[in-house]
Amino acid sequence: MGHLRASRAAAGGKRPANNNKASRAAPALVVIRRLIFAMVALVAASVSSTASYAQAGPFAGMAGNWSGGGSVTLDDGSSERIRCRAGYAVGAGGSGLNLTLTCASDSYKFDLRANVVADRGALSGTWSESSRGVNGNLEGRGANGNFQVIASAPGFNSNISLTTHGNRQSVIIRAESQFRGANITLSRS
Repeated sequence: MGHLRASRAAAGGKRPANNNKASRAAPALVVIRRLIFAMVALVAASVSSTASYAQAGPFAGMAGNWSGGGSVTLDDGSSERIRCRAGYAVGAGGSGLNLTLTCASDSYKFDLRANVVADRGALSGTWSESSRGVNGNLEGRGANGNFQVIASAPGFNSNISLTTHGNRQSVIIRAESQFRGANITLSRS
């Protein structure tokens, strides 16, 4: 008992600090846990703000892979069923779109690629169709999942209408040459 009083007296009336390793490591673990929590919160905030930022532009909701089918009407007036795959990459804060659309039937195929930029409802960009070696410019208007575009090249013009509602998309192409048009319905994969 005398030893306990002497110990308290030496520490200014307080119990002396425990010198074991576990009690010294506890504050360090608290700091590390707080740092990890702060880093996780920062990463989560940056990911959610990036996703909402990308979804704020005119191409919101289009990113991803889509597939489906429809029909193509050829230059001679005949019609064939086609299967299609599309891929959309949305960038530039939601106002840039890179797309690929590949469709094929038993006797017909097209492979369309385009880069489109939206600025206050006006659309502009370039396109190419690799199986025929054709490329040109795109111009149009659109927002909120509804787009009307004219694709032009020397000797070729077409009107393209693209409408997106959730995970469903409709693509209608009307052309003056090469083929008369296509009606395509896609679903997000």
